[in-house]
Amino acid sequence: MKTYRSWRVLSGRGISLIILTIYAILALVPLYWLFATSLIPQNAVLKFPPALFPDPPTLDNYVRLLKAGPIWRWLLNSALVAGIVTFFTLLFDSMAGYAFAKKRFPGRDQIFWVVISMMIIPGQVTLVPIFTVMSRLGLLNTLYAVVLPALADVFGVFLMRQFIQTIPSELEDAARIDGAGSFTIYLRVILPLAAPALAVLAIFTFMGNWNNFLWPLIVLNDPNKLTLPVGLATLQQENTVDYGLQMAGAALAAVPMIILFLSLQRYFIKGLTLGGVK
Repeated sequence: MKTYRSWRVLSGRGISLIILTIYAILALVPLYWLFATSLIPQNAVLKFPPALFPDPPTLDNYVRLLKAGPIWRWLLNSALVAGIVTFFTLLFDSMAGYAFAKKRFPGRDQIFWVVISMMIIPGQVTLVPIFTVMSRLGLLNTLYAVVLPALADVFGVFLMRQFIQTIPSELEDAARIDGAGSFTIYLRVILPLAAPALAVLAIFTFMGNWNNFLWPLIVLNDPNKLTLPVGLATLQQENTVDYGLQMAGAALAAVPMIILFLSLQRYFIKGLTLGGVK
């Protein structure tokens, strides 16, 4: 009987592993197709049936991409915007999350729900008011106009508050007994324990701002100040699509996202599963 149960367990795990492997392969097909197409010559991109492997692979699309516009400048602009926004979002959202989770002050829960209710407001609704503010501040056509409206995020406040609530208050009390103040507790107790949530928020924030298209398109018009997604869109021809060039640009834009996710993968998975396990 035990042998039969063990066989059922092993067979069930084997089937689950096969299904997950197939799903992972299917999920990676678009990414593979992106990089493979970027290595195919322009005259062979639309060949039917399509080639599964570049034969022969060529870097011609990347060479043409680097000559088509200030790609490195656009990459630097995107990195600056995404990096600065991610840093300050982690700082401000973790501070707010700590205050809502562990501090007691009048109207705390009511203020929190008012903040959370802002998540139901579509981002398109705020474009005109934010544009008006940036215009009156004289920040249009600068990276400040892209960065400032994104320095805090309601979802990040919610995520950090929910995670910090799971941290035992006894740790905070012990630190306070040792003479630590609120900021010291936040910096040396809360932040290290909240690393999984911070990693999840960092990935979401960096990815969202790296790929942000609409707002930079609205406030930027200087070719040297464009972010990478907007800059790549300007390379689009009016009546034809240069798929090789576009795929090369998309592949170049995807590399930082892949590196970021792989470097924070352990914290990302832990942050997503901790709540369910608890």
